[in-house]
Amino acid sequence: MTTTKTKTKNDNGLADMVKRIANQVNSGEYDNEVGGECSAFDFLCDALDIRFVVSNDLEYIGAEVLVAFGGPNVWIKTISRKVEGFWWGDYAVSEYHEDPMGLDDALREIYESKKDGSK
Repeated sequence: MTTTKTKTKNDNGLADMVKRIANQVNSGEYDNEVGGECSAFDFLCDALDIRFVVSNDLEYIGAEVLVAFGGPNVWIKTISRKVEGFWWGDYAVSEYHEDPMGLDDALREIYESKKDGSK
């Protein structure tokens, strides 16, 4: 179950988009182009950018994943378990409570591989 809060001036579809993405993360159900079950890595193939949040000693804390850009900008934030969308002055946020596809685990694995590869 997701909870959506919005601050919008018009119905531009931002709140629906944010809620749909939060529901995908919360349910673990994501339609890929090939069909069948999708992993978190499949989901992340469509990511436009990933920002890793790390501690002072470079330990992984969480990540922010950009999943829409140009019209609305939509970020998945694993630390707060929220999907946030921005479009001009409009704002929508939807919380997710589950991560059955293991999105945060996949992001941790990507970060660790990048960190290990830079040594």
